[in-house]
Amino acid sequence: MKLSRRQFIAHSAAAASIAALRTPAFAEEKKTALTPPPLGKAEHCLFIWLSGGMSHLDTFDAKTTKGDGLKKPGCYYDTIETAIPGVRFCEHLPRLAKMAGHLVPLRTVNHTVIDEHAAAVNRMHTGRPVSGSVVYPSIGSIIAHQRKAAGEGVPPYVLIGYPSATRGPGFLGPKAGYVYLTDTAAGPAGLTRMPGITDDRQKRRESLLASLRSDYVGRNPGDKLVQDYDDAIGEVFKLQGGDFMKAFDLASEPGSIRQSYGDEFGQRCMLARRLIQRGVRFVEVGFNLNFVNGAGWDTHNAAQKQQHALIQRLDEGVSALITDLKNQHLLDKTLIVIATEFGRPAAFDAGGGRGHYGKCFSAVLAGGGLRTGQFVGTTDDLAMNIVEEPVSVPDLFATIFATMGINPAKNLIADERPVPITDKGEVIRKLFV
Repeated sequence: MKLSRRQFIAHSAAAASIAALRTPAFAEEKKTALTPPPLGKAEHCLFIWLSGGMSHLDTFDAKTTKGDGLKKPGCYYDTIETAIPGVRFCEHLPRLAKMAGHLVPLRTVNHTVIDEHAAAVNRMHTGRPVSGSVVYPSIGSIIAHQRKAAGEGVPPYVLIGYPSATRGPGFLGPKAGYVYLTDTAAGPAGLTRMPGITDDRQKRRESLLASLRSDYVGRNPGDKLVQDYDDAIGEVFKLQGGDFMKAFDLASEPGSIRQSYGDEFGQRCMLARRLIQRGVRFVEVGFNLNFVNGAGWDTHNAAQKQQHALIQRLDEGVSALITDLKNQHLLDKTLIVIATEFGRPAAFDAGGGRGHYGKCFSAVLAGGGLRTGQFVGTTDDLAMNIVEEPVSVPDLFATIFATMGINPAKNLIADERPVPITDKGEVIRKLFV
């Protein structure tokens, strides 16, 4: 039978496809794609945010090649061994180095954002580039939407930091939003009664507002935004009258516990533990509410020389958090994520600091029932290039969702349109037993 050129090409393509299906590599890839992602049993997520761009080379991917702060690139500090064979931290992380059996350093996280802090922060909170047509929800809002609160009278999502759209619910709507605070001693300002407001006066106010709410909802039937807003008001009253506000009474903690957490950042970590004990599902803990070194983790110029002040506080606060959660039998139920918007290059700038670097940087996971005490990803001698196991931001998100028992392959719905929960992220399967 004589074949036309088009028929020949079609038959050749089909034959090549059949041959590919029979190759071991393709068969393994197909098998992996068809295998359902593993799902963990973590109940809570504590997301510790290091705003400014933590230098991975000076913290969790420290190298023995030491820089001089001038022309010679390399780690700014001496390095120490950890409980994970082959992994070294900088000298200012001694506590976390000893308890690295509870950690998983992810040393090859990467994205394409370099110069813009805001865009990188958005990428590390939503898992996607900024879109002109869709406002994507943050990781905290997605977890709040999927898992809801784990207790009565508490919100599913608390932000200990400054509010921003990057942390918001996007197309999921206000029910998946956050309650935020910047003062750990007082709690959310909007939930605290003004002085002189008695119980009776509060009830009269709520009664008056209830009639106004009912009237407005009645005049806007079927309006989802109005209904969501009204529901949010109702949730606020529940938070005011429940156990939630008691979480902010940090003075009720034993003195030895409070002292173990250290400074203000550590107290925020302790508050996060108190919040999840009451059923909050997702807590973001911002590090930079008080700029200890004047610049936070944005270590350009002279800020590099004071970076140890941040690293030491991180070491103290997170190690106390892990110990406390373990003692409270909550560590396996709580996934801790240490994240930042990008890393730093090995070379120093003219002022002795470091620039921005998104091609290769570190995040750290802890607890959550994961198979900890191992690392993911290998970098070169200056932590500038990925050698093995790259981890994309969608991969990181997929792994976090899976740890929280959320199927990373599912779709969310935006205006009746399905939106994948991650941007083609793949779970890091070796972290699951």
